[in-house]
Amino acid sequence: MPKLSIRNLALKRSGATVLHDVSLDVAQGELLVVIGPSGGGKSSLLRCLNRLNEIDSGAIELDGRSIYDMPVTELRRQVGMMFQKTAAFEGTVADNIAFGAMLQGETLSRAAILDLMAQVSLESELADKPAEELSGGQEQRLAIARALSLNPSLLLLDEPTSALDPIATNHVEETLMRLREHSSLTMIWVSHAIEQARRVGSRVMLLDGGRVIREDTVAAMLDPETGDKRALAFAEGDQAGLQD
Repeated sequence: MPKLSIRNLALKRSGATVLHDVSLDVAQGELLVVIGPSGGGKSSLLRCLNRLNEIDSGAIELDGRSIYDMPVTELRRQVGMMFQKTAAFEGTVADNIAFGAMLQGETLSRAAILDLMAQVSLESELADKPAEELSGGQEQRLAIARALSLNPSLLLLDEPTSALDPIATNHVEETLMRLREHSSLTMIWVSHAIEQARRVGSRVMLLDGGRVIREDTVAAMLDPETGDKRALAFAEGDQAGLQD
């Protein structure tokens, strides 16, 4: 049984169809990278998976159970989400990490907070520092710790490194890859960076115009010599656009 199963998903917004008949299975522990042009439906798809968007038709199952049979609070415990740019809340780093659990009526111990910080390579000395004083890369790693505080089994990542410099990007990538290596955490990672997709993904899906064009292994999709011509054409065009 797949960790996540999507069948014939359709999403409309203001009368326009944003996602067309999307079907997809994601295995336990897999890291699926979703690529495609801006406006292709990537972020909209992620938002459907934890009910930030309500679909018009189709089915989404997590561990064989419809997400629409779950209370939203339960779903969002199991399906964490990290956005392109996260804002630290007022208070300390420790306050920020404990925030999600607090919303669920739970209290994280100091030891649990420090353990989460260690998992994302944030020094324990930062626990009582105002979160607003963190660097961009540290703030993104704080967002990962905050998402992990509810012990999700699926993590949705919406271009989590696009606003970071190369060094900070490397730190965030290393953090996420280490988490995947040492746990069964399943990830869906939206990225505009072709080299990042090659580095982190186990499988790649190309989404364009709200439709799944193809999904396959990283090698089959993104190898410079033998990869999917449509995926490579998107990647080359997108990178060129980023350099304009």
